[in-house]
Amino acid sequence: MRLILASSSPYRHDMLKRLGLPFTAISPEIDESPQPGESPVTLAVRLSRAKADAITARHPEALVIGSDQVASFDGQCIGKPGSHDNAVAQLRMLSGRSVEFHSALCLSNGHKAITENVITTCRFRTLDDLEIQNYLERERPYDTAGSAKAESLGIALMESMSSDDPTAIIGLPLIALSRMLRKFGINPLLASTGACS
Repeated sequence: MRLILASSSPYRHDMLKRLGLPFTAISPEIDESPQPGESPVTLAVRLSRAKADAITARHPEALVIGSDQVASFDGQCIGKPGSHDNAVAQLRMLSGRSVEFHSALCLSNGHKAITENVITTCRFRTLDDLEIQNYLERERPYDTAGSAKAESLGIALMESMSSDDPTAIIGLPLIALSRMLRKFGINPLLASTGACS
């Protein structure tokens, strides 16, 4: 069965390569706007399903992985900052506080779809403005929810991180995904390896 990652994210692409399965990555090109009153977890799960559905509609023979991550602070969604000034404001707000990152997955073959949400709780250190400015100039995490790339220098912003799946914070929870793949008859430990694109 052809495996497709419904994502244009280089981070998710690199994460999925760790399982050694042949796959193709295709951008789902969906509207990711939250709906009025939508909770962070509902948004993450809905978008992961919408991404999988968008690709399944175009490739009904495939098994499609949809994934989305939403950061939540005081019960509200935190988006991608998009700019330096917005990232400064986000990191000042999160300094010394805890944030939940909801990393949702959907695996669909067009007939059956299963979803999971993996939560990572990140406690940010108390950050001063010099640390924030230096971090943003070095990493430029303007396409990352919460303005922190935990897979690289952003880890130095953290006081602690807690999750059942340490890969979830990067946006593709591989423990959960491996469990879901086995439900569709694919065991990464027994599958043959192949090329990824």
